[in-house]
Amino acid sequence: MEDRNARYNLTAYRLTLGKSAPHPPRMDQVRNFGFLVKDVARLWTRNFELRAAQLGMSLTQCKVLVYLSRNEGTTQARLAELSDTDPMTLVRVLDRMERDGWIERRPDPADRRAYRLFRKPASDAVLTEITRIAEKARGEGLAGLSAEQRQQMVEMLEHVRRNLVALLPASDAPAPRQNVSTRARRVASSRTHRIKKTSS
Repeated sequence: MEDRNARYNLTAYRLTLGKSAPHPPRMDQVRNFGFLVKDVARLWTRNFELRAAQLGMSLTQCKVLVYLSRNEGTTQARLAELSDTDPMTLVRVLDRMERDGWIERRPDPADRRAYRLFRKPASDAVLTEITRIAEKARGEGLAGLSAEQRQQMVEMLEHVRRNLVALLPASDAPAPRQNVSTRARRVASSRTHRIKKTSS
């Protein structure tokens, strides 16, 4: 019954305004914002995965290498956080990259139990290809939007993100990125302080 009434109302609307009348306003799309963002992210990721497969790489491998290139000398734990990768999965990815000669683990001078991660020259060509396919996928996804529209969209999404981060409890808020050398100096300073305190 409700379906018939809906069809009748739609027909009456069009007859009232004439054949050239526009369709009635769609349901408020703002209410579907979250669903839209999630679906765009899913499709965006899938498009990239299809292209990454041509390199014989997974999305996780690409993310790990890209984030490492932006955070040389980071720890494994921090890289897992940055790339949103399960720690055990990250171990397997890093082991493979180390075998392929793409990365190396160096002892952390501030913590003998930890290692710092660095890229090796052999990964340069791979990273270049990842960048190329990412730019290709981005261009396809944003086709039809001007440079100004793209910038506005990014700025608006950043604004929404800041709003949402501000609503999170302090324990759930994204941790600020700390400079690796600064963190290392703090750890070293803390250890020196403990040693002096013990010896005194």
